[in-house]
Amino acid sequence: MFTLMALPYAPDALAPIITANTIGFHHGKHHKTYVDNLNNLVKGTDLEGKSLEEVVMATAGKADKAPLFNNSAQIWNHDFYWKSLKPNGGGVPTGKIADRINESFGSFEEFKKQLSATTVSQFGSGWGWLVADAAGKLKVVKTGNAEVPMTQGLKPLLTIDVWEHAYYLDHQNRRADYVNAVIDKLLNWEFAAANL
Repeated sequence: MFTLMALPYAPDALAPIITANTIGFHHGKHHKTYVDNLNNLVKGTDLEGKSLEEVVMATAGKADKAPLFNNSAQIWNHDFYWKSLKPNGGGVPTGKIADRINESFGSFEEFKKQLSATTVSQFGSGWGWLVADAAGKLKVVKTGNAEVPMTQGLKPLLTIDVWEHAYYLDHQNRRADYVNAVIDKLLNWEFAAANL
C-alpha cells in the first residue's frame, strides 16, 4: 500500500507564500487522491508490491498505463516538492551546490532567472526543475502534467509545482509572484545538495 507522505513541517510553516489553506487542499486532498487512486489501480496487477519509483518507470510512455503513470508520478513529484521546500529557505546556497550552480549557469542570478522563466512559462499544469544530466551538468527544465525528469535520464535536485492548485488560493493568476517567492524564501538547498 502506498501512503500519503507526512509533511516535513507544520501546515502553516510556509506562510504567507503558501498558506495552511493551500496546504490543506494541495496535500490533504490532491496529493491524497493520487495515493488513493494508485492503491486502487495497482491492486491485482503485476505492479502490486513494487516501489513508487518502479511503478513510475514501468509505466512511463505507455499509453495503456497512463492512469498508473499519472497517479504514481504525481505522488513522486509531490513527495519531492514538499521536500524541495522549507521554512526560511531560499536565497543563495553555499557549498558544493553553489559551486555547481556557478559552474553550470555562470552565476546564481543567471540560474535564478532561468529557473523562474522556465517554470513560469510552463503552459498549463506542470513543474519547473533543477536537474543534473548524465555528465553532472546542472540544468533547468520543465515538465507538463505528471512528467518527471528521471524518465529522460535526468536526476532531479529541486522542483517547483505550477499546477494551479499549488498557488491559486494564495496568488490567484500571479504565477510569477509565487515562483519567485518560492525561489527567494522557500527552496531547500540542503535537500538539493543531498540529491547531488
